[in-house]
Amino acid sequence: MISDKFFAIVAGVGPGTGRSVALRFSESYPVVLLARQPESYNDIVTQINSTGGRAIGITIDATDEASLKSAFETIKKEFGKLQLIAAIYNVRPDSRPSLKPFLELHLQDLDTSLNGNVRGLFNFAQSVLPPLLKSVDSSPRAPTLIITGATASIRGSKLWSVIAAGKSAGRVLTQSLAREFGPAGVHVAHAIIDGAIDVPDAEHAARNDATPDGKISPYAIAESYWNLHTQHKSAFTHEIDLRPFNEHF
Repeated sequence: MISDKFFAIVAGVGPGTGRSVALRFSESYPVVLLARQPESYNDIVTQINSTGGRAIGITIDATDEASLKSAFETIKKEFGKLQLIAAIYNVRPDSRPSLKPFLELHLQDLDTSLNGNVRGLFNFAQSVLPPLLKSVDSSPRAPTLIITGATASIRGSKLWSVIAAGKSAGRVLTQSLAREFGPAGVHVAHAIIDGAIDVPDAEHAARNDATPDGKISPYAIAESYWNLHTQHKSAFTHEIDLRPFNEHF
């Protein structure tokens, strides 16, 4: 049954993790899908609404504070008195930071990574934490903020310097949020996605000798996010790392 009291937000919706997370959370809540382009969420919104759920899509740039403010005004109009119970930050930079030797990089490459991975998260967290805090006393589950990380969140690699700078900074920001808002009843969690995700635009990327299940199923990621959301407050998990069974680590 879809809740008539609470809703969820997924920021960063595309063909992989964002889509799967939106579908999984839409089984229990109305969902708001945020993305830079409407074509990223239109089909998912249609799918959810046509199968008994409730979803809206809003075009935003998470790195733009005014854009997020406008989005939340729209959410208030559409969802009225519903309370926010889950927020997922799955945003990638607006262009993939360059995989180049360090001496070939420019400050713009660093800014691209920091904007998507840190500035956007900062804006998003400031937007969602106040309504999540308001839901603590009335929610049957702990209000939850989940951030999608990557291998680069915990390890810098050759050619990945600017990407690792942004992803690791996002992880540290998430740690601070968890320590500040966990005691208030909001579950803040970071997910390290350590491997290639099995999505259409990644089919060209060979991983683990093309072994079946050698890429991470986005549906499995979504189920892990749902499990984080449903954890009892006496046993919050701050961080999980997900990888295929045969991934080297």
